[in-house]
Amino acid sequence: MQNNKVIVGNNISKTFKKGKNITTVLKKVNLTANRGEFLSIVGPSGSGKSTLLQCISGMLKPTSGEIELLGNKIYNLSNTKMAKLRRTTIGYIFQNYNLVPYLSAFENIVLPLRLSGIKWNATKINNLLKEMRFTASPNSKVEDLSGGEQQKIAIARSFIKNDEIIFADEPTGALDTLSRRFIFDTLKKMAGTGKCVIMVTHDIEMASQTDRSLVLIDGMVSSNIVKPTEDSLLNAFKSLE
Repeated sequence: MQNNKVIVGNNISKTFKKGKNITTVLKKVNLTANRGEFLSIVGPSGSGKSTLLQCISGMLKPTSGEIELLGNKIYNLSNTKMAKLRRTTIGYIFQNYNLVPYLSAFENIVLPLRLSGIKWNATKINNLLKEMRFTASPNSKVEDLSGGEQQKIAIARSFIKNDEIIFADEPTGALDTLSRRFIFDTLKKMAGTGKCVIMVTHDIEMASQTDRSLVLIDGMVSSNIVKPTEDSLLNAFKSLE
């Protein structure tokens, strides 16, 4: 029988030290994420959502705890093996876009494909940009684009790479309503094809349309809601009142 668990996290804690000040951002978080699942992570600002996403994706080492990604204890892997896993398996949509400013929009999209030795189809990329309502020229330098257009490029880069696991940190934050809907529907469609999609969001309405929601409050999972609704998510936040 196939193991559907893509990510397993046990007792994940993360502290940051600045001088004599120590800030604990995550406190013994446990989670799983499965193939074909669209998992949302919600919570108030400062609850540790983005930090958790970085830890479980292998971008940020936790202070303590263990994380398995596709059966690999990722913080036991060599840098070479972890880099290969990122290139071939993991897509990450950054909150701050993480684009190369002096390259064009098109060049930013194909850059990870080139690094991974993957062939690309220019027509497919241009059609995706049209669907995303990208209004600038694909040849425009990223540094000349608005925040919303840069976000579309960051998302297109992840979609076109067709990774097995997609981590998305507030992917619709700077977009108009139609673009937000297209991005969300595409993420949901990707989960429907067997990929694992994990999305950090402040948007309760969108989170209510995912398969499962983890509610993070003060660095701890306060609720794990299967088939969330807006009401069930809002009720999970009542402890803050």
